[in-house]
Amino acid sequence: MSRVAKNPIVLPQGVDVALSAEVISVKGPLGAITFSANPAVKVEKEGGTLVCKAVEGAANSNALSGTVRAILANMVAGVSKGFERKLNLVGVGYRAAAQGDTLNLTLGFSHPVAHKMPAGVKCETPTQTEIVIKGVDKQQVGQVAAEIRAYRKPEPYKGKGVRYSDEVIVLKETKKK
Repeated sequence: MSRVAKNPIVLPQGVDVALSAEVISVKGPLGAITFSANPAVKVEKEGGTLVCKAVEGAANSNALSGTVRAILANMVAGVSKGFERKLNLVGVGYRAAAQGDTLNLTLGFSHPVAHKMPAGVKCETPTQTEIVIKGVDKQQVGQVAAEIRAYRKPEPYKGKGVRYSDEVIVLKETKKK
């Protein structure tokens, strides 16, 4: 059995889990998430914890049990605490402004870029050069952050572009005469 799957998931106060044969749903103070269950992994609720066990004889059940456990742990953390990703804009004239469910970006193009946020993901701009993306689903928050970063990736000579707040850009040296 996977070492990751051996650890039980502790359910915090206010988090409710509903298990069925096809769908696992987690509800908490910040929202609700559903996950389609894999038949190779058996998920059981024991008191205030969730336990993932590999089904004997199923293909890849050992590896999948660890994956399902990690996904469920992220779901529980998401509905209780939430996830966030921070992006920074580096460059002269690069600005961001959140208006409702749309993020308006000025990234040095001849046109402004408007990125529509999917349902369940919120965007804030504390300053014109900072973007904070928040949500319950870890995968969705990371995907939205990656899509916004893809509009203008950091370039290697000056470091201009959209970067994650914890990202380190190694700058190249320019060509000498």
